[in-house]
Amino acid sequence: MPPYVDAVSSFWKDRFLSGPTAAERPSLQHLIGNFSLPRDLARTRAQAASLAARIDGDGRPILLIPGLMASERRMDLMRHILCAAGYDAHDWGQGRNFGPRPDSLERIDRRVDAIRRGNDAPVTLVGWSLGGLYAREYAKVAAEKVAGVVTLGTPFSGDPRANHAWRLYQFVSGFSVDRPPFPCAREEKPPVPTLALWSRRDGVILPECAKGRAGERDKAMEVDCTHMGFAAAPEGILAVGRALAAIRD
Repeated sequence: MPPYVDAVSSFWKDRFLSGPTAAERPSLQHLIGNFSLPRDLARTRAQAASLAARIDGDGRPILLIPGLMASERRMDLMRHILCAAGYDAHDWGQGRNFGPRPDSLERIDRRVDAIRRGNDAPVTLVGWSLGGLYAREYAKVAAEKVAGVVTLGTPFSGDPRANHAWRLYQFVSGFSVDRPPFPCAREEKPPVPTLALWSRRDGVILPECAKGRAGERDKAMEVDCTHMGFAAAPEGILAVGRALAAIRD
């Protein structure tokens, strides 16, 4: 067999065939649970006013960073509720998240600077799934601009393949989960207050990887929702409100 055939075979095995066994990833039952997204959205729209009333906003600027293959529109409902609750919430302004690029952190930095223009207060980052990894890494290089980081089902701990999204990540981004295009130490805690939201029913990310271990984050809070529900279900949005209050206090 020609050497280049072996090289191509290894490339595709690395991206699509290797990884942990099914026992090391969320169950299929929990993965299927994410099809409840339309119902979660309907419940949140119906309860939007009451959800906002239960969140104690303090005017802080918030930057919402979406997960893999999601755009800022996927987090619009959360943003509107947080604004109604008294926060100054913003989308990330980069459209759909097609995975990391060499300039991803620089783009976030420009967005943070734009938010702080006219108000020099540090920005709290709320990152859903892959967006939480961006938030954590950005906070490590620009801690003076960041008040804190809240992650929603973000796999910052443990095996980067202990989930049902790593193959999609590699296909879309073109990068291995082990070799992102910018310096990344997933398990290293940023030098700002951090709180990790995680769920036993996540279905996409192994709960232990989103919860993290002591020293990898400051606090962790369990939420009763699916992975998609972090940004769509009433339970997920209320948990974000509680997390923002917790890192404020």
